[in-house]
Amino acid sequence: MAPTDLLSKSPDTGDRSLRREIGLIGLMWASVGSIIGSGWLFGAKEAVVVAGPAAIISWGIGAVAIVLLALVHAELGGMFPVAGGTARYPHYTFGGLAGMSFGWFSWLQAATVAPIEVEAMIGYAQHWSWASGFQHSNGTLTLSGFVIAVVLMAVFVAVNFLGVRLLAHTNSAATWWKIAIPLLAIFVLAITHFHGGNFTSQGFAPFGAKGILAAISTSGIIFALLGFEQAIQLSGESRNPKKDIPRAVLGSVAIGALIYMLLQVVYIGALPGSSFVHGWANLAYTGISGPFAGLATVIGLGWLAWILYLDAIISPAGTGLIYTTSTSRISYGLSRNGYAPQLFEATDKRGVPWFGLIISFVTGVVCFLPFPSWQQLVSFITSASVLMYAGAPLAYGVLRKQLPDRERPYRLPAGQVIAPVSFVIASLIIYWAGWATLWRLGVAIILGYILLGSYAWYARAKNLPNAPQLDWKAAQWLPVYLVGIGIISWQGGFGVGSEGHIHLWWDMGLIAVFSLAVYYWALAVGLKREDIERNIDEVAVVDEGGH
Repeated sequence: MAPTDLLSKSPDTGDRSLRREIGLIGLMWASVGSIIGSGWLFGAKEAVVVAGPAAIISWGIGAVAIVLLALVHAELGGMFPVAGGTARYPHYTFGGLAGMSFGWFSWLQAATVAPIEVEAMIGYAQHWSWASGFQHSNGTLTLSGFVIAVVLMAVFVAVNFLGVRLLAHTNSAATWWKIAIPLLAIFVLAITHFHGGNFTSQGFAPFGAKGILAAISTSGIIFALLGFEQAIQLSGESRNPKKDIPRAVLGSVAIGALIYMLLQVVYIGALPGSSFVHGWANLAYTGISGPFAGLATVIGLGWLAWILYLDAIISPAGTGLIYTTSTSRISYGLSRNGYAPQLFEATDKRGVPWFGLIISFVTGVVCFLPFPSWQQLVSFITSASVLMYAGAPLAYGVLRKQLPDRERPYRLPAGQVIAPVSFVIASLIIYWAGWATLWRLGVAIILGYILLGSYAWYARAKNLPNAPQLDWKAAQWLPVYLVGIGIISWQGGFGVGSEGHIHLWWDMGLIAVFSLAVYYWALAVGLKREDIERNIDEVAVVDEGGH
């Protein structure tokens, strides 16, 4: 018998159940496909410019940080195998206001990734002359580019409509490609152009500890490793979620971190000595676009460069496909928790939440509108997706405190230490996104409160059965946390427009102290055992004898 997210049926929305048809590989590849995107083509160069060959250490530190976050998510994912999990954990433990907030953060990032990846596909295709007319010089889409973008977005949605089993197979094929090409690059560069002396000729750590840590925050290392939560978003459709979700989450982080670290090693080793003769900060090989593809061209591997340019189109497609899926599952979860109309729970005969997919498509088309400032806003929202990761450690702490005896298929060792540390890490990731990102995210948060808050008010006024309880007392820490992070970011030194009054290291120490204070405050005011159990029971996870 398979555990099932048992949902009611109603005549106005039809069947509300999701089909549990995804195995371990499908779940793991959903996360791996999100972690390994086209960004791998650029991350190695950005990191080595900031840290020199010691960028290898930067990747190691970043991987440890993400593993700590993933460990917390793994325990929660095993406990609660429900669709859109990251949007639900804060709801269980802090009630409606926190649940609505983190649910909006989750949906916001997922909904904007797919259109951004479509634009990335079109942008990377500019390498070929046949695609040169799809974008204006300012990066916005021409009419023909807009049509292509809409068609690509429609393809993502169409694959999702064909059912979760086909989606898993399609995504698995794309992910095998996304893994195979970096591995091919690693193998070819390692055996044909590897110069061990590159690691010490200018000093292994020419910029010291500051360069190593700065690379983690400024060159995209942390952001490259994010995406492990995709298995959790799909856990409502897993065949064996209690075992497979933790394995998929932790396995995807291990695979992604290993590949990124090996890429960094071979990139440094394959560089011609002339490219960094003026120091790593001035790394250059002129006339070629794309760090890895450019490097392959410079060292005479034109065939590999051609494959890498092709990968820069295919990889974003795989990422866009799985985030389209994720968007519809998060909106499904939002509806189950009462923050969105019940129409988002409607599923077709294949168990696909069709209305959520349609809204995902419409959102993508809006993101394609040719307004540079609007597209910039969308990209900033996507960059700030890390805000949703902060909810899981808090929910974890409350669940360990209030429901210590609840079944945990995966129980995190030393969880009472790892959870607050992972919350600090999540806060640092948010802070590193920079002030220019965070103030725009603040605008998006306010928009979300208007939209979801209005529906919550309407649902309560009409006494709808899924009207949420907002539980202001249990979420009293949330506005303080959001405003506090914003103020520190404004006064810190990350991002355009920050004041720089709080210097490097002091700012990170302040974030750590502030985050720990919020963490233990949240644990003190979180919901009591009976309230948490009621919230969990509202979306019961039970054993049902097949389909």
